This record gives sequence, C-alpha cells and structure tokens, in this order.
Amino acid sequence: MGNIMSVSFAPECTPAKNKYDECFNNWYSEKFLKGKSLENECTELWDEYTTCINVALANKSIKPMLDKSREDQPFTSEEIRQSAAGDDKK
Repeated sequence: MGNIMSVSFAPECTPAKNKYDECFNNWYSEKFLKGKSLENECTELWDEYTTCINVALANKSIKPMLDKSREDQPFTSEEIRQSAAGDDKK
C-alpha cells in the first residue's frame, strides 16, 4: 500500500496527490532550498488535486457541512494569529 502519507482522503484523488507531492518535493529540495526558485512550480497539480478533493467532499455530502461551518464560524487571519499566540502562552 505504501506510505500512509501517500494516500488521499479520497482514494480517487490519490494519483493527483502523488503527482503533486512528487513535484513539490522535487521543487522544494532541488530548487527552493538551493535558492534557484521561489515560485512553486506545482500549483497546477495542486489545483487538480484540490478540485478532486472538493468533488469528493461534495459527493460524500461533507462539503455542505464544511461550508456551513465556515459560514457560522469564519476565521480571519487575525483570529488565527491570536489563537496561535494564545497557544504559545500555555
């Protein structure tokens, strides 16, 4: 079955996830860390993967629940920073 990190939440999206992961890992280690590139060259693959995930979430009736939760309790960048700062004090 391989590494658990190679499996997607939605099995039908695993090939897209694996393509993105491979692209990102290569870009990050071979270009970004060596100062050869700052722009993630894998964004198209990321978009394909997230599109697949969003379809799977919708097909499993999870996406409407997530959307409702985000509507009921939206998080702003400031709220996330405050939450993280509060975690540091614990």
